[in-house]
Amino acid sequence: MTGFVSLVGAGPGDPDLLTRKAARRLAEADLVLYDALVSPEALDLAPRARRFPVGKRAGRPSVAQATINRLMIRSARRGERVVRFKCGDPFVLGRGGEEAQALAAARVPFEIVPGLTTAVTAPELAGIPVTHRGLASGFAVVSGHAEEAYRPILEGLPPGALTLVILMGLGSRDAVARLLVARGWASETPAAVCLAAGTGRARTWLGALGDLATAPVDEGSPGTIVVGQVVAVAEAIAAAIGEDGREPAPAGRPPARASLARVTRVHREPAARRAV
Repeated sequence: MTGFVSLVGAGPGDPDLLTRKAARRLAEADLVLYDALVSPEALDLAPRARRFPVGKRAGRPSVAQATINRLMIRSARRGERVVRFKCGDPFVLGRGGEEAQALAAARVPFEIVPGLTTAVTAPELAGIPVTHRGLASGFAVVSGHAEEAYRPILEGLPPGALTLVILMGLGSRDAVARLLVARGWASETPAAVCLAAGTGRARTWLGALGDLATAPVDEGSPGTIVVGQVVAVAEAIAAAIGEDGREPAPAGRPPARASLARVTRVHREPAARRAV
């Protein structure tokens, strides 16, 4: 008897941001193979399943992709309902395409359950739109994990032409900043590092491209780097909300807590006007 595999996107971390279909698949699952950054609260939605971590983190021992493929296929052939639970969206820098190919080649029934990609939601939860009228009409998403992956893309982008979003790039942020400045991007270009988006630990550093290398980050937290004029929108929103995180209230009404302030603490850093 053949079971079924669901490649499910976990979104940025907050289980409330899962799709309804994702929540159903977790509740029905016999086995959940989950990424390192999937939140425990999201895993709680699979109470009857066996759960195994198979995530990959830079510089740490991890489960080989071939092993993950074998686990999915073997469990499905036993008649089990398997959820491959992947951070963000399965097909955005998450090897979901490779896993779909492996399942198709093994003739195992499967489906794709999209999730909110952190390439958009991490900036969004920090008040940064990846596109904004008059500032950016498009955006590019690259992996910062390996220079051979991001260098050809960054070298081909006209300076400041669009918003640049870098996933898995905290460890390479110095090299990325140097490359961009060398390609003609101004060192004063607004930049942000969005950490632990969609969790109670979320915070955002706002500064300039030239200061990106010295942005204080927790290397153990997931981070998304944003470079472009759209970062200035977060500054404007933060200023409107106020330092205490409360929106101005109409007369006679109590101040309302802003949703942005619940997940983001903005750290304003003066731009050091120098080249990287």
